[in-house]
Amino acid sequence: MTRNAHILLVDDDPTENLILRGLIRKVSNIAIELHYCQTMEDALAFLRSGKPVSMILLDNRLHPQLDFRETVPALRRQGYIGPIGVISASLADPYFQNLEEYGADFRIDKAEIDPTAIDFILREYLPQA
Repeated sequence: MTRNAHILLVDDDPTENLILRGLIRKVSNIAIELHYCQTMEDALAFLRSGKPVSMILLDNRLHPQLDFRETVPALRRQGYIGPIGVISASLADPYFQNLEEYGADFRIDKAEIDPTAIDFILREYLPQA
């Protein structure tokens, strides 16, 4: 039986949506539906819509200058209790060490995202999926 997952990608760069869609197609043992929002406002509206979301992948920096220390708490205030992963082109900033304090569950470098990583993340954070 194939497992199902609904991933909400929040990233201000539409190219990241295309890249992730291509990678997700290569994950064979989980049926993944990818939803995409380009802004935090759109993401919060998506959550309010009641559509299923198994996991959120959130770009660390959204324009104008929001980073996960502002965006993750906003998603939690909206009532989202599932896993949130912060994706970034660089995880070197020291504030990534306090990720959990802001309500995020994990972080991953954009360069490390591939079908194997996606499968691992889903198995780790959605074992019941």
